Order: sequence, then C-alpha cells, then structure tokens
Amino acid sequence: MTDVHYRQHVMPYYRAFESRFGYAALLGRTRHFGWYEPGHSPWGFAAAMRRMELVLARKLALSPGSSVLDAGCGVGDTARTIARASGVYVTGIDGIEPDVVIARQRSTRAGELGGRTRFLLANYHALPFADASFDGVYTMESFVHSPDPRQGLAEFFRVLRPGGRLVMSEYSSTPQAHLLPQARSALIRVCELSGMPGMLTMTHGHLELLLQQAGFVVESAYDATEKVLPMLRCFSVLGRLPYALARGVGRGDRLVNAMSGVEMYRHQETWRYNICIASKP
Repeated sequence: MTDVHYRQHVMPYYRAFESRFGYAALLGRTRHFGWYEPGHSPWGFAAAMRRMELVLARKLALSPGSSVLDAGCGVGDTARTIARASGVYVTGIDGIEPDVVIARQRSTRAGELGGRTRFLLANYHALPFADASFDGVYTMESFVHSPDPRQGLAEFFRVLRPGGRLVMSEYSSTPQAHLLPQARSALIRVCELSGMPGMLTMTHGHLELLLQQAGFVVESAYDATEKVLPMLRCFSVLGRLPYALARGVGRGDRLVNAMSGVEMYRHQETWRYNICIASKP
C-alpha cells in the first residue's frame, strides 16, 4: 500500500520539472519551511531553513553522541545541521534514491559530518532497524506524505528506546466540513497533486491523538504557522503570474508548487504548521 502510493503519487510530484527546478533554484534542494522572527528578511530562505533546523535540534534536546533517525531526510541538510549543532549521530532515510546519493555526497564534502551522518534508501512505514535503535526520531514535513500514519507512528515507537524523543514538524488541515467550497477545493487539490494524504487525514489535533494511541506521551504541540508565513508569502508572490498563466490555458494543475504557494497563502484558514514533541515511556 505505502510503496504503491509512493510510486504513483509522491515520486511523480518530486520528479516533475517544476519541483526539481523550483527546489533547486530557491532552496538548494531542501524541502521544508524556514523559521522567521520579526526583522528577518522574508527572502533569506537558506538562513530561515537553518533556523528551523536549529529549532528542531533544540526541541530534540539530546545529549552529544545520541543516535537520531531522520524520517524523510531529502538531501540531508537538516541531518547535517542537527549533527553539527547537537553532536549527535543522524541516520537519514528517504524513498528518493537520487536525493540519498546527494545527501551522502554533501556529507562527505562537509568533512567531519560524513562520520556523523549516514543516509539509506528506506520507507518509514517499514524501517530496516532493530527495536530500540534510536534515542530520537524526527520528521520535517515528510509525514504528510504518509498514506498510513498509524503504521508510521508504530514504527517510530518500535525503533525508539524507552525515554526517547520524537519531534514532528508537520502540517495539519481544517476539517473539510468547516471550509467554504473554494477553500476546500484548493486544499484537496493541493494535497492530491503533492501526494499528501496525511495532511487531509491529520486534521488539527489528530496527530496528537494518534501519537497517544501509538503509546507516546505527548509533551507539547505548538502552532508555528506565523513563523513560516513569510516564506509562504514569498512563494505566493513568485507563483502568482506563472500560476495565472497556466490556469488561463487550462493547465494550472501542472504547476503544483505555484498553485500551492498561491492557494495556501490565499486560504490560510485551511492549514496550520505544527511542531509536536512526544516521548516513549
């Protein structure tokens, strides 16, 4: 089920020219939002993403030498920031083989981080690790791609040691029944085209409930939406014209990221950006 979903929905999204070009040109191939405080330039994407990664490192709050799983590592920038900032050892997994290759190359070029990061091709619904292998696990906007959140959380719980910490930086959605038709349609279309069924099923507060059902103790759930809105506004500005032109010829769906930037900024009532912290008893 999960492998089929990944091949049919997630891989086509990330392999599309717009995704490959946009992520490379704007974000250096990294695929997550940045963290903004008053006074930060909204266009300083790289600095904002490093700040977001440092927020994650602080919330993991692990001792140097701890072992950490990055579930959905992409090209490994988050893993390298956390390894450097916290002195931990990070194992990153991802289902996109070219990204895993790039992650390995970048860590090798980073010198000492090559020994504290490793990257594997794997699926977080069926982790290739023994029980209680890690002191910490995190996701950075990767769990929204899950077609089976319960199975993913069960795997995180299994590979964590007792007392281990899980930090998830993920989107949640407003229940569709609470949205006006235009907003509901935009949310559904963006999630469908981006291969994000988890965002539709994880309405506000639902991830916390799933974590408890999986056996975790939820320590906190922080709504960080305002911290990422400056970057989304920039994406909306950049995507407005190409999205309008594509819609004018009936091909708006071909520019998924431009659509997402414009529609999700326009319909901010449809989503939130959350940071959930949980631990294994």
